[in-house]
Amino acid sequence: MSLEIRLHHGLAEIPARAWDACAGATGGRPADPFTTHRFLLALEESGSVGPGTGWAPRYLSAWRGEEMIAAAPMYLKSHSLGEYVFDHAWADAWARAGGRYYPKLQVAVPFTPVPGRRFLCLPGHEAEGRAALLAAMVELAEESGLSSAHVTFCTGEEAAAGERLGLLHRIGEQYHWANRGYADFGAFLAALSSRKRKNIRRERRVAQGFGGEIVALSGSEIGPEHMEAFWAFYQDTGQRKWGRPYLTRAFFDLARERMAEDMLLVLARRQGRWVAGALNFIGADALYGRWWGAVERHSCLHFELCYYRAIDYAIAHGLARVEAGAQGEHKIARGYLPVTTHSLHWIADARFRAAVAEYVAAEAEAVGEDMEILTEMGPFRAGNRGEGD
Repeated sequence: MSLEIRLHHGLAEIPARAWDACAGATGGRPADPFTTHRFLLALEESGSVGPGTGWAPRYLSAWRGEEMIAAAPMYLKSHSLGEYVFDHAWADAWARAGGRYYPKLQVAVPFTPVPGRRFLCLPGHEAEGRAALLAAMVELAEESGLSSAHVTFCTGEEAAAGERLGLLHRIGEQYHWANRGYADFGAFLAALSSRKRKNIRRERRVAQGFGGEIVALSGSEIGPEHMEAFWAFYQDTGQRKWGRPYLTRAFFDLARERMAEDMLLVLARRQGRWVAGALNFIGADALYGRWWGAVERHSCLHFELCYYRAIDYAIAHGLARVEAGAQGEHKIARGYLPVTTHSLHWIADARFRAAVAEYVAAEAEAVGEDMEILTEMGPFRAGNRGEGD
């Protein structure tokens, strides 16, 4: 029986059970909480994506009869904000050449620079499902006269499959912490050089002496007042970094209602007032640091809430790694090492595609050299130095 490809303008058109079966999110904790039906639907229902946001939902699904075997979160984009794989220079170059870069297609989890599967397939249907969705993405872009289609923060396997189909493979880097079977935070510190070990101890001592208390909340422990406090922190960060926050207030309420068991909220309180916080999501084998903010500035508190408390949690719960989000070479001194990220890009115009291919190749060489140098400069003692993936 041949596959039928469907295009959806809203996630509610796709049954949650069918989507989550492809996402590997049925039974137990999902490996990737960001590709679950509940996370993506919360983005849509909260107004964080949809009309007026520049993220118009165009979900893809592949069906064999009555069974959905694959799906992809896809959006029609009118800008390049909230993606974290930057193509602004490409857009500017195409505009100077007289072209129209936007709108474009984007297979991604909005505002979420977390590597993972972007073509969600039922077990046993990975090859055909991925190929069908990739082909459908390109066909839709061609038929719509779009400049380009992109797949960001996909897996290495997906990147290789797309490259075989003629898409451009772009690499980047992030900084992840790897749990090498540490019994506790002290065991992790023992693997570091003396200077780095002393610096982390100093930072933790300074942060914990900020004049208040730090609490870690998950599940039913997270109440409306905690989300209200975190919204203030998120707004502060969003206004400073992006001009305005990407997510709406309603998203955080929906996330608490539907995903509290997937969340770890680390908050700092001083004199009865919540003053800073970091919101993480919990996967089956990783803790994902997503957002941070503060309404008071205290030395080293950012490092404690975002990095060291995340390491504490990962060790205590046997998680393999902590992914602390995009960018930030300062993470290396705190035990987070470079890892490779992947994206795929289809460019309609042959000449423009050749120029982008040249750019991507040069960038890959520079990223590779940078990762090698940063790994060598890492904080680990000789014989304990970790390697990125």
